[in-house]
Amino acid sequence: MIKTFIIVAQTADGFIAKNSGHEATWTSKEDKKRFVAITKRAGVMIMGLNTFNTFPSPLPGRLHIVYSPDENAGDNNIPGVVEYTKDAPADLIKKLEERGFTEVAICGGTTIYTMFMKSGLVETIYLTIEPKLFGKGMGIFNEDLDIKLELVESSVMEGGTMLLEYKVVNHLV
Repeated sequence: MIKTFIIVAQTADGFIAKNSGHEATWTSKEDKKRFVAITKRAGVMIMGLNTFNTFPSPLPGRLHIVYSPDENAGDNNIPGVVEYTKDAPADLIKKLEERGFTEVAICGGTTIYTMFMKSGLVETIYLTIEPKLFGKGMGIFNEDLDIKLELVESSVMEGGTMLLEYKVVNHLV
């Protein structure tokens, strides 16, 4: 069974970005190092178009699956590098498993995090809490959820960045 996890960084006041075009350059070097290691291990990253557009170019060593509302987005596929989809989460995960992937990183944004969490497929959340405040912005999820988590591991890095790993205990019923 393929392992599906969310990887996300947020400010101490609970925001992942100031707006949908905000680049993730605001996170610490510890978060960036963790993101690279975990997403390279997985080999595939799933994200929305806004999140993908915050990258200057596709990240090396990983397949980028991008949800896009554009009917013709698939015309821009670069097989094995950037592939566009509209598949339901369960269908997409099944296709990735058939391609030999054993882990999948859900990388944002808010709509994609919510869609996958509601699908019941997410097993783990890698959460970075940065010692920073935005005051307002975008949260991790954009719908009501009631999901219990169990803390698996935590560490505080120099500079106050917290790295947390949670196991999803129950999904939506």
